[in-house]
Amino acid sequence: MTGRLTAPLRRVLAGAEDVTGRISGTEAQLETLVRHGLAFRHARPPRAYFLTPAGHRLRQELLTAAPPPTARAAEAADDVFAARTGEETEPLRDGPARTREVHSAWQGLVELRRMTNPDGSTDRPCAWERGHLVQAAALALEAGGCRPGVSGAGGYAVADTQQPEAVEIRGAEGELSSYADVLTKAGWQVGEHRTRGRGRVLLASPRRV
Repeated sequence: MTGRLTAPLRRVLAGAEDVTGRISGTEAQLETLVRHGLAFRHARPPRAYFLTPAGHRLRQELLTAAPPPTARAAEAADDVFAARTGEETEPLRDGPARTREVHSAWQGLVELRRMTNPDGSTDRPCAWERGHLVQAAALALEAGGCRPGVSGAGGYAVADTQQPEAVEIRGAEGELSSYADVLTKAGWQVGEHRTRGRGRVLLASPRRV
């Protein structure tokens, strides 16, 4: 498929918002991506364009392909936003730029809720979040002011569980209540559980109603 797309169309795909999949470009470019089944135009105002699942997959292929020939393109690929799960092993780079990235990603997710929840609700998770549980919960925590853990140095850690539509959040027991508050305000159902050998953890699921 990538071979059938022009370089400008590939740039539109690669430049999509990481969380929402919203894309920007000329009307002709956007409609071309719609014809290829890589994007759709939302029925509600402002009738923005978003990637389809096929578009998301192709975007990921573009971003993980061999490094582009120019340093500028390589830097752009490196700058894709990723929610911090607390499982990272590298030191975190904090500062105003990261704060802006997190805020922008969260606002984009709130907009995606408004655009894709049947009733336009923004106070509960949408289908994208239910399909990306770890990333969605991690973004909610970081946007709520919680610090992700790094190499056991404290902070939250979000991981998959064997339960359907549930993630596990670990952290110091004194911090779990604040994580629960943040996730509850973000539209998640949260319960605290004691595990064998690991102390207490949170189990969180996206609220549906």
